[in-house]
Amino acid sequence: QVQLVESGGGLVQPGGSLRLSCAVSASIFPINNMGWYRQAPGKQRELVATCTRGGSTHYADSVKGRFTISRDNANNTVYLQMNSLSSEDTAVYYCNVDISYPSGASYDYWGQGTQVTVSS
Repeated sequence: QVQLVESGGGLVQPGGSLRLSCAVSASIFPINNMGWYRQAPGKQRELVATCTRGGSTHYADSVKGRFTISRDNANNTVYLQMNSLSSEDTAVYYCNVDISYPSGASYDYWGQGTQVTVSS
């Protein structure tokens, strides 16, 4: 059973930084895209950043220049470095990965979410 374990969320002051981590366990097949999404109260879940297995990245316009996604393929871990945080970044952050299986099927997996609160 593939499991995603997130860590690193918390309370931070405006202008501060946090680093989120997501470790994927029990996956013996290569992980394709790894990414982060977030959902603020009363809003839909939105993409924050994604990273392909080869290292190509994509960011939401709202986080470009402030957030950096990276991954460690050897340890099946994805990170999100968040700098210059503002109250608008307050949300539950979810890790997402997609894994392809020998059958040709591909499945998405989600973490349980980690709360990020930016407040003074």
